[in-house]
Amino acid sequence: MIKRMLLMLVAMTLIVGGIIGYKFFVRHMMAVGMAAQKPPAAAVSTAEARELEWQPSLHAVGSFAAIQGITVSAQLDSAVTQIAFEPGAVVAAGQLLVQQDVSTELAQLENAEAGATLAALNLDRAKELRSRGSNTQSDFDAATASAQQARAAVAGIKSLIEKKTIRAPFAGRVGIRLVNLGQFLRSGAAIVPLQALDPIYFNFSLPQQNAAQIAPGRSIAIAVDAFPGEVFAGTVSALNPNLDEATRTLQVQATLPNPAGRLQPGMFGSADVQLPTKDKVTTVPLSAIVYNPYGNAVYLVEPAKEGGGQVARQQFVQLGARRGDQVAILKGVEAGAVVVTAGQLKLRNGASVVINNAVLTADAAAPRPDHP
Repeated sequence: MIKRMLLMLVAMTLIVGGIIGYKFFVRHMMAVGMAAQKPPAAAVSTAEARELEWQPSLHAVGSFAAIQGITVSAQLDSAVTQIAFEPGAVVAAGQLLVQQDVSTELAQLENAEAGATLAALNLDRAKELRSRGSNTQSDFDAATASAQQARAAVAGIKSLIEKKTIRAPFAGRVGIRLVNLGQFLRSGAAIVPLQALDPIYFNFSLPQQNAAQIAPGRSIAIAVDAFPGEVFAGTVSALNPNLDEATRTLQVQATLPNPAGRLQPGMFGSADVQLPTKDKVTTVPLSAIVYNPYGNAVYLVEPAKEGGGQVARQQFVQLGARRGDQVAILKGVEAGAVVVTAGQLKLRNGASVVINNAVLTADAAAPRPDHP
């Protein structure tokens, strides 16, 4: 009886051990099979790091200002009898803008001119009599003074008429008129803005550490939000002789041609002042950069050490200046290296990759977006 029970116990132990051993064997074979399987290669787009010559520039923001700009105003009290301009029109220097009432001055001028004529005749008679000795020197001097006073009176009245005849002091474009026909204007009342727009100024400032790099004659390229994709070229024309004590910045003025008047005073612009030197830099597309809290990186595509194919290797980099779709790499990537520009989110260090450049990544230093 005891012998039979021992045999049954041995048999049960062998059966259970075989089952457990079989399960361990199956699990081991599955692990080996899974380890032998490799994840499929990730499809990525790539670009080659290039060595380019970049002309360094100083970046700044500023605004446009008219080369000459005023608000035309009245000098004397009088009513408006004529408005001789259209709002928004281009006017020439000396062109009549507004005529104020000068009827009183015209009557006074006629009287003064008659008096001047009489004084001139009296002076001629006094001069003739004096040549014959028929009058005294004091009579001649009195006639001379009377003639001068008469001419001065005529000139004074003409000056009043001229001040009420309001003309454009320089050529430019007028704005919206601020007066109406028949309106009585007080001295100093605004009539219309007048701006000379060609050429036009661009005013901006640079920090004091750049003061030695800027000089009149430097080329400047200005981008304006109102005209996306366009760059307006000009030249640095003037520098303030002193820095702003509050901000320690140097005030700079550039001059730009503006024949069509598209650039207007008050517009905001972003400027790059070109410096005379050129630097060699290694550049990659901006889309190749993977931004991380612990450092910026790129994925380099390299031949796999085993089994052929290509793998991605993460490389931390130090970034430099940016130009359009490009960024300079100061450290970490050499010219000629192949970097991943699309598909980085599915990569890990050492992952297999396959290159698909059917769609190329933007890589222009001065991109121009499509606009109708």
